[in-house]
Amino acid sequence: MVASTGRAIGVITRGTTNANRLRRVDRWIVAQPALRRAESPLVVDLGYGASGVTVFELESRLRRSRHDVRVLGLEIDPERVRMASAQLERVRAGATPFSRDARVSFQRGGFEVPTPCGERAAIIRAFNVLRQYEEEEVADVWRMLRSRLTHASDSAPGGLVVEGTCDELGRIASWVALSPAGPVSFTLSLRLAGLRAPSIVAERLPKALIHRNVAGERVHDFLAALDRAWSYAAPLSPYGPVQRWVGAVERMRETGWPVLAGRSRWRLGELSVPWSLVAPA
Repeated sequence: MVASTGRAIGVITRGTTNANRLRRVDRWIVAQPALRRAESPLVVDLGYGASGVTVFELESRLRRSRHDVRVLGLEIDPERVRMASAQLERVRAGATPFSRDARVSFQRGGFEVPTPCGERAAIIRAFNVLRQYEEEEVADVWRMLRSRLTHASDSAPGGLVVEGTCDELGRIASWVALSPAGPVSFTLSLRLAGLRAPSIVAERLPKALIHRNVAGERVHDFLAALDRAWSYAAPLSPYGPVQRWVGAVERMRETGWPVLAGRSRWRLGELSVPWSLVAPA
């Protein structure tokens, strides 16, 4: 069961936070219709950790697409909320690189995702939050988060939960996108320079998948196929790792994997596929 701390649902995480750590997932969120076409772009950064820096970075990146974006940072630990609020005061005073008018706020909360006036979120980013939970707890957490998203309308798509994990420097990342109806896609994003094999992402898979990278599971088959495609594209190495990666993704598509998005995303070291291709068997 997911524990409740007071009225906030969940447990306090280790809180590791590094500046620029979440840049890969942020630039993916920027491109999503759930943000671009949201009627009211409220974005929640759930479990931002010991520093509010990733919340400020998220707002700074998203406002390039939606100048009216609002970012709410939620943490269970009251001390972390206090520290982030003190950071916000410095931002307002112009003592940081972030905009003084950043539309950012902080409050205590967990998986119940409390928002002002109960407003639903266009995006909930929950990164490096579920790593210390048990796999069997993930479905309940996902269900709870999905219930806090905006629903689709004639003019806007429904909201998205972006739940995943990354390494400390943000060079290896993967995440699941969930709509109000359920999981939609799986994305990995890698630093291509010096990449030996794409399956390095196995150590940073979301909790729902990290214990499933074994023979007989879909995610294992996917990563094995991606490694083969990376090897197949080795002759493109003289043209640089980006060209090799694009070649590998094209090979995946040629061999029957329904790869999402296009070259502009692939060139960033990204690869997205429908969730059904990697979902636990």
